[in-house]
Amino acid sequence: MIYFDVTKSAKARHASGLMRVNRRLRDELGEAVQPVVWGKDRPDFRPDDWYFTTETFDVAQRPGFAEFLDRPPCRLAALFPDAIPLHLPQVTWPHSVARHPGYMTALAKFDHVFAISAAVQRDLTGFWQWQGRQTTTAVSVLPLGADFDGSARHPRRDVVPPPVLLCVGIVEPRKNQGFLIDVAQALKARGQDFELHVVGRVNPHFGGAIAERIRGAVTTKLGVQFHEAASDEVLAELLGRTRAVVFPTIAEGCGLPVIESLWRGLPCVCTDLPVLRELTDEGGCLVLPKNDAAAWGEGLARVLSDDAYWRALADRAAERRLPTWADSAVEIRRVLG
Repeated sequence: MIYFDVTKSAKARHASGLMRVNRRLRDELGEAVQPVVWGKDRPDFRPDDWYFTTETFDVAQRPGFAEFLDRPPCRLAALFPDAIPLHLPQVTWPHSVARHPGYMTALAKFDHVFAISAAVQRDLTGFWQWQGRQTTTAVSVLPLGADFDGSARHPRRDVVPPPVLLCVGIVEPRKNQGFLIDVAQALKARGQDFELHVVGRVNPHFGGAIAERIRGAVTTKLGVQFHEAASDEVLAELLGRTRAVVFPTIAEGCGLPVIESLWRGLPCVCTDLPVLRELTDEGGCLVLPKNDAAAWGEGLARVLSDDAYWRALADRAAERRLPTWADSAVEIRRVLG
């Protein structure tokens, strides 16, 4: 039996990337897992069972969890999303920054850790090496699914969509929506006709100023629309009439918006980051230098105006082999046995 940790996700009120990962994996694993809430459920673990968590936990805030990890009654598996709180502490919640080193250290007590990208795998094993920590924990890469809402793969698009761009992600400095507004303003000043839709809840600690910039752009003739905490249905409707997804992020663990865009047969314009290169190198994407306003302006203008160029990107997006959440679940079952 795989006991699936839902301690935080069971009461989460927002659809963050990690909550989506948790929900989609549970959906696809189905009867192979039994959800458990730490401190509430008390399973009768057997030695050949697995306790599997996708959550970034704080050992100190889970009574008895430290003892559980030190003397586990079953096998332990976890999904590791990223080391961003260590790389960008200045734009990460202070609690997350304080918690993350202990969380990453605790993962060395697990039997198996699934990293969501090769870059994240290197971060985790490099952190343990830096600590001088000896561990027998196996770490493998788990490809995440592109079918965010369980929808079928979108076929090749026969009609070139209107000049609409879509940016998806929590509103905060790391996702770089403020930079995108600057680029959009410059494009409008050059006479480029387009709409920009920004979808994402606002980070209550760091996102306020950026959200105000987006709302300010909505009230002008910039052609910006802001959809806070949009449902999957709203997101699917926007994707249906979008020309390209734009993702100017400065740091990611995986970059789900990239493959979710490709799943819909849409090009993705994104930042040139090593972790995103794992997703973009097979095509369908326009990769641009981080925070290079001139390059982003030229790249977006070409995607918006050059139908032949857009068609080449979109065709590659539609034909690429992409992982599904069912594939992710199959890999988990294969590894955990």
